[in-house]
Amino acid sequence: MDGSSRGAWHAALTKSHEIERGGQVDLRHLAGELFAVSEMVGAEAKLRRALSDPSRDAWPKRDLASRLFESRLSGPALQIVHEAVSGRWAHDQDLVDALERLGIDLVFAAAEAEGWLNRLEDELFSVDQAVRHHQEIRETLGRRDVLPDAKVAFIRRLFEGKISADALWLATRPIMNPRGRKYTAAVWRQLAIAARRRHQITAVITSAIQLTAVQKHRIESALTQMYGRGVNANLVIDPQVLGGIHIRVGDDVIDGSILRRLDNVRRAMSSR
Repeated sequence: MDGSSRGAWHAALTKSHEIERGGQVDLRHLAGELFAVSEMVGAEAKLRRALSDPSRDAWPKRDLASRLFESRLSGPALQIVHEAVSGRWAHDQDLVDALERLGIDLVFAAAEAEGWLNRLEDELFSVDQAVRHHQEIRETLGRRDVLPDAKVAFIRRLFEGKISADALWLATRPIMNPRGRKYTAAVWRQLAIAARRRHQITAVITSAIQLTAVQKHRIESALTQMYGRGVNANLVIDPQVLGGIHIRVGDDVIDGSILRRLDNVRRAMSSR
């Protein structure tokens, strides 16, 4: 988000965090309510423009939201929606995006409160990797002639019983509300939301063999010192790297694999 949308987003996120800290709220139910509003607003262009129009005062947009959603939403959900529509959004789709992101953040908040946020991240990462490395899954999710409900059922068949209900719920979000995004990009953004909640950076370690917990912790500690922020590392096993490790942190790549060294030797030999 850029321009005025950034300020509107932070105001809505602050309200969501305020309600979260207040307790006595079912965070998962609240997330579901925001997901539903996001889908409804995203599907109705006229409504989306009316609720996000930066030229309108906040109160008529809040009034419209009340008339539409008051009977459908809990009090906390309506408060967050009121804060969101009161903002000045640079693009109407930014409002839809914000409501969904708030819902995703609340699912992570519920997992964090129960002490298993890291595990939820690991589960989502496993979904991301399964889709990236299996052409059949990618093709099924990318087909325009397959209805969203069928794609959701497909994801459930693949992962139900293997990951938590929260991870499965989040894994279906990019299907139910795609908005032209690639599936893996949407899941990776969910992981980024979780990382921001913990004020950490997410790294991907690719290794030819399974690393021990101690080895993984040492790498995370070294990266934390390097970046000045906490780093949570996800591990990918890929025999093709031959040995050593390959680390990706955002756009940064730290490649200590044997394969990379062999490539360097080949390039040096070919340049002579």
